[in-house]
Amino acid sequence: MASLINEAIELYNRFRAPEAKAKLVKIERDKVYVLFEGTFCETCGINDWVEDFKYVLEDLNAKAELEGILEPADGSEHVRIGIFKIKS
Repeated sequence: MASLINEAIELYNRFRAPEAKAKLVKIERDKVYVLFEGTFCETCGINDWVEDFKYVLEDLNAKAELEGILEPADGSEHVRIGIFKIKS
């Protein structure tokens, strides 16, 4: 699974950086935690940048579901952590 996630991150960053950049935080069983940071295009909605990662995974023929988004407590930081469930 790690190679799939790394390929997805590389593809995501190729087309979305520098506005948004993804970085693997950890993999726990069928869940993947990915950090997203950047300036984002806020008119698009910051969480939309996180959700886009699901579609990158699907482009790589993975079945994925966005289970949640962790946001900073004060909302001032331009970071999010997406929690994705990879279905087999």
